[in-house]
Amino acid sequence: MLFKNLARFPDIGSNSYLLEFGETRIVLDAGTHPKHTGRDTLPRFEEIEPDTVDAIFVSHPHLDHIGGLPVLMQQQISAAVAMTEPTRESGSALLHNSVNVMKSQKLELDEPTYPLYSHRRVNEYERVWFTREMRETFSVGSKDRVECEFFRAGHVQGAVGIRMEGAGHTAFYTGDVHFEDQTMTKAADFPTETVDTLIVETTRGGYARDPEYTREKEKCRLGESIRKTIDRGGAVLIPVFAFGKTQELLCMLQELRDDELIPHVPVHIGGLSTRMSQIADKFCDNSERLHRGTRLLDDFEDLHILPRGHLEPDFKPGRIYALSSGMMSEHTVSNRFARHILRSDLHSLLFVGYADSETPAGKILEVGQGGRVQLDKKRDHESEIKCEVERFDFSGHAPRDQIADYVVAVAPKNAILVHGDPAARAWFQEELSSRLPQSRIILPKPGEEIDLG
Repeated sequence: MLFKNLARFPDIGSNSYLLEFGETRIVLDAGTHPKHTGRDTLPRFEEIEPDTVDAIFVSHPHLDHIGGLPVLMQQQISAAVAMTEPTRESGSALLHNSVNVMKSQKLELDEPTYPLYSHRRVNEYERVWFTREMRETFSVGSKDRVECEFFRAGHVQGAVGIRMEGAGHTAFYTGDVHFEDQTMTKAADFPTETVDTLIVETTRGGYARDPEYTREKEKCRLGESIRKTIDRGGAVLIPVFAFGKTQELLCMLQELRDDELIPHVPVHIGGLSTRMSQIADKFCDNSERLHRGTRLLDDFEDLHILPRGHLEPDFKPGRIYALSSGMMSEHTVSNRFARHILRSDLHSLLFVGYADSETPAGKILEVGQGGRVQLDKKRDHESEIKCEVERFDFSGHAPRDQIADYVVAVAPKNAILVHGDPAARAWFQEELSSRLPQSRIILPKPGEEIDLG
């Protein structure tokens, strides 16, 4: 049994891992890295011999897990590609959007390798993806068959952990996991049987969550901030990721309305968020979902959708604007719209998801109200942040103690720590080495191949 870390850099991004069960080779995820450009965004696909992979499994459709899939499929033309049906639908839309982004960046960044794939290629490859339901067993490989099973991961709709058994070895890959119910997405439902190898995410290993935290309390805190802003005549901007966070936020705002914790005011969404919400509505009756049966675009009263091609919605006080991107990246709707919000202390800028420190969102959170930020490096001078700025914890990743408890419950012979920055993985290494002295705790370096026995 062999494991190889195909990630190109030692942090979160270009997530991809090769497993060998005897003569059967499986690649777990095929992501791109958001902090790099060109072929540096891709995993080390060049280190896999062409057309030698039996199967590719996609845990969920965020681009750091699926963004490089068309490139890998071009090199591994015989590989079977498996995912859930929600991941298939959302992943296709996100890959097509990625093509558009790469075409723009080809000019803006003078990047000759972009786009790495075309709309036509995404369409061609999507036709051969096959889907499986949660807890449906299936097999891959020819000589050394590997039995596989998907388990709900709780991260976003359709996200899975993957159990694999073959060549006398059992392995489980968590993907990105959340062990608590969110607003729309049910908590993970993972197996607890002992496995030989556990490949586990470590995203939140660098910090502990407040022991007094509850999602309900955090939701009420968000509602209070929105209500105060509307009461003083301001508008609220909530930068959100188009897939996952937008849909969770709409469900949360509806709950706050129903509980009369926020006033009934218009809510605006736009851009890719609309398409991703349409896809979420296709699976509104899925048993893996909370608020089952609710169709966001039909049932959310006073929802205003930005028409396609419009750069941003009209600004009016007394409204909520849930606009992408979540990190307020340059040239996105939330970045452009922020100019209306920053200029007055009547307004609020509320963050409900992850924001990298190098992005406009991360820089705003660092300096806060009264600080200064440059929204567009090429076009803008620094602007004063006059609006209220707040951050809320609605992460789709489990806190570190819950993940550590799961690893201990499974008690694997090998625990491979992935999907985290060095500080996060270092905490897990220390914690698990203490609690599982008989286990082998592994921090794989980029490109490293490890014999798991």
